[in-house]
Amino acid sequence: MAANRPSEPTVNWWRDAAIYQIYVRSFADGDGDGTGDLAGVRAKLPYLVELGVDALWFTPWYLSPLADGGYDVADYRTIDPAFGTLAEAEKLIAEARELGIRTIIDIVPNHVSDQHVWFRAALAAGPGSPERELFHFRPGRGADGEIPPNDWVSEFGGTPWTRLDDGEWYLHLFATQQPDLNWAHPAVRQEHEDVLRFWFERGVEGVRIDSAALPAKDPVLPDFVEGRDPHPYIDRDELHDIYRSWRAIADEYGAIFVGEVWLPDPERFARYLRPDELHTAFNFNFLACPWDAGRLRSAIDDTLAEHAAVGAPATWVLCNHDVTRTVTRYGREDTGFDFAAKTFGTPTDLALGARRARAAALLSLALPGAAYLYQGEELGLPEADIPRGRIQDPMHFRSGGTDPGRDGCRVPLPWSAQAPYAGFGSTVEPWLPQPADWATYAADLQRADPDSMLSLYRAALRLRRTVPGFGSSGTPGEQLEWLPTEPGVLAFTRGDRLICIVNLTEEPIELPGHSEVLLISGPPADGGRLPQDTAAWLRG
Repeated sequence: MAANRPSEPTVNWWRDAAIYQIYVRSFADGDGDGTGDLAGVRAKLPYLVELGVDALWFTPWYLSPLADGGYDVADYRTIDPAFGTLAEAEKLIAEARELGIRTIIDIVPNHVSDQHVWFRAALAAGPGSPERELFHFRPGRGADGEIPPNDWVSEFGGTPWTRLDDGEWYLHLFATQQPDLNWAHPAVRQEHEDVLRFWFERGVEGVRIDSAALPAKDPVLPDFVEGRDPHPYIDRDELHDIYRSWRAIADEYGAIFVGEVWLPDPERFARYLRPDELHTAFNFNFLACPWDAGRLRSAIDDTLAEHAAVGAPATWVLCNHDVTRTVTRYGREDTGFDFAAKTFGTPTDLALGARRARAAALLSLALPGAAYLYQGEELGLPEADIPRGRIQDPMHFRSGGTDPGRDGCRVPLPWSAQAPYAGFGSTVEPWLPQPADWATYAADLQRADPDSMLSLYRAALRLRRTVPGFGSSGTPGEQLEWLPTEPGVLAFTRGDRLICIVNLTEEPIELPGHSEVLLISGPPADGGRLPQDTAAWLRG
């Protein structure tokens, strides 16, 4: 296939793009079998154009046993049959691009599926074989090797080691079915570079890197010691050479990277965004921040400062396929997010959460940089309570059943209120059950309601594209300037005339001087004042 290289070598669309995350399995079902697929996505391209997004980020659509929602990849060059075919993926990429929407795909460099051809060969070859050098196989400790090789803890809880019948153990920082690759092996590096080229040749214009700070390991695989630097498997310096080689490939095609980089140290985080490494990285500081004016302002300031140091644009996101949905999170007493704090039965005020989620949408979309929108957030979907017998997420099982897992934010979308299964497209029950009231959130109902969450997002994304001041590619509106306000209020300007103001106090407030209200997240209070938990965009 001929290379699909852009006519312009330096296109900065990604610096202020609105990017929509698609979890294919739950987006839309085109063949009626209960699982979302590429045919369903293609059928909904007009909806995405109408919504006003610039790019689609697809979570893994590759061949996978789905032990971890597709993040256990068995073959990077094949689409999972449940979703469609490689030809359909190529057609989807091309059709979306014709409509002005670019495609970003997921790469999972830390691990593969235990069904991957490499791992199956490693199991068959046995201890000491070259095939096992592609992974981390080790003998155990103890008199009979019955103790894991080290004391690390899996990202999903418990030991990250599984013992085989031949006595060796293999490392998996996530689920047992996700063996970690050995990135010190040249074949691992070469394979991933080949995979990048494979998809860039097919028109993909961006890659999201899963768990981007984890692939490199200390070759000794030592026990974990609190405070020891460098960490044995997080944010190791070897990673930067890997991503520099990837960047050189992306530059050939005009493609971009966004990294999933969870790091508390802003200086270490910024290293991944140097001009010859990743283009952008997810902003988890803002995502996990509670609904608190002071902490939100600090998160925004810290984000802009750490990105400015390397000339990279910030990214803003409220939710994704791993995180409790925004409406639910903001309706709880603890409005922040922490995986360790997730429990069953947390009291939630959905009306309060929806009001705050609407305000947060305007706040995040007004900030300088790229915005990521997880599917269903534009419909105001809450986190669903999945019956315990229907939960599929390995985080639930690895926790011994105490963690509700991530399935609650992955429930199939409601498209049509009057259709079976809320118009998801299935003729059988979808792979995850929809709540009884799911049809009330359906896109067709919201499309006809000017006050709906969908209408708010559509209006905000349209203004974001057309109003001067939102640009983030070296224009005067790239940064923001805070306005003086009373405690509990966030207000800033973008460019010369754009103002965003959010009221987190308990009383309505007066709006600053303006010539026009461009958009408001809820009904104004008496006298045109801004109510509690409400945001507005103003023309100065």
